[in-house]
Amino acid sequence: MSHTDDTRGYQTGFGNEFATEAVDGVLPSGQNSPQRVAKGLYAEQLSGSAFTAPRHRNRRSWLYRIRPAAQHSPFTERRHATFHNRFDEAPATPNQLRWEPLPMPAQATDFLDGLVTMGGNGGAAEQAGIGIHLYCANRSMEGRYFYDADGELLIVPQQGRLRVRTELGVLDVEPLEIAVVPRGIRFLVELPDGEARGYVAENFGTPLHLPDLGPIGANGLAQPRDFLTPVAAYEDIDGEFELVAKFQGNLWAASIGHSPLDVVAWHGNYAPYKYDLRRFNTIGSIAVDHPDPSIFTVLTSSSDTPGVANMDFVIFPPRWLVAEHTFRPPYFHRNVASEFMGLIDGAYDAKAGGFVPGGASLHNCMSGHGPDAASFEKASAADTSRPDHIVGTMAFMFETRKVIRPSRQALESTALQGDYYECWRGLKKHFDPSAT
Repeated sequence: MSHTDDTRGYQTGFGNEFATEAVDGVLPSGQNSPQRVAKGLYAEQLSGSAFTAPRHRNRRSWLYRIRPAAQHSPFTERRHATFHNRFDEAPATPNQLRWEPLPMPAQATDFLDGLVTMGGNGGAAEQAGIGIHLYCANRSMEGRYFYDADGELLIVPQQGRLRVRTELGVLDVEPLEIAVVPRGIRFLVELPDGEARGYVAENFGTPLHLPDLGPIGANGLAQPRDFLTPVAAYEDIDGEFELVAKFQGNLWAASIGHSPLDVVAWHGNYAPYKYDLRRFNTIGSIAVDHPDPSIFTVLTSSSDTPGVANMDFVIFPPRWLVAEHTFRPPYFHRNVASEFMGLIDGAYDAKAGGFVPGGASLHNCMSGHGPDAASFEKASAADTSRPDHIVGTMAFMFETRKVIRPSRQALESTALQGDYYECWRGLKKHFDPSAT
């Protein structure tokens, strides 16, 4: 076995034109596909966009690998009990939904087998929409590799570290960090802590990118320099392995006689990356009202309508609440967009109880939501002459323009809180027309 297994370096920047080689002298100079690649390697282009896409949205990388990606046996369909894109198996519901964390599996389960689809919209065929999944795993992926031809994967760990070994290098990711694996890139997931749980957004639409800043200015929100892309790291391993592909909503498996993570060098801007949510530059109100969550957007997938996202990834990080004479937690709200929330750590300031780390909630288009009764009463009586510092928390939201259709297994799950609606039932009638 020859490998660069211990390489843990990163390159900084978002969407940069990177160049990295695990063996000196592999990257060709002045061209991409020479007649003979150095060291007996093969040149292969990986395109994440059409060749003719505008330059600022064009995504591609050149890989210099031991064997071409085409070398494997034919795929055959492989059933997966819980990971799919069947968003039409149950009626979409206007009811507010909330789930407890999924339990760790009793049987040995790796990242791929531990994926559970909670819902979604659109799909691979229309190249728009989002799939939302949870994962619970207690075993590293061994002898098998995976890629998603349908969309890119945004991985949000909640418990346990992940080591994501990809064709283009290794990402070590812990809770409060995220990882993005672009469409089509092959990878496996190892579990340094033995078990792991978290969330996955499968983005079928425009690749995630940094939101425009506008009046926020040049230094707001997530900084490009804080995004980390791995340096080249390869495996040169022969053996009997399984390559699993997700294609048009279904899983397919092929046998492969070598590790597909055999890229010795690469250059381009189509690559996996990670980001530490603790580095986000949180902006809040100091004068009037609680700002809308758009100012907490980390990454966005734009649609064909300006200002309307196919998907937004929004966080609710530690922050100061300082505005006087205003209701400080997230306010009561009905939204044309649909919101799936998760909690990585701590508590969410709009929910005094019931929403716990590893859990999830869904508020679909125009479904009313907001602080529960206890949170409302506390915030309404709070002394707003003094600031509040919310610490030890990290909630997030996958927000999408299309209704999120929950899967049948999500609606039938024992983790579903059937009494979620009760959290608003205690809101009292305070209206008094004679009050001064």
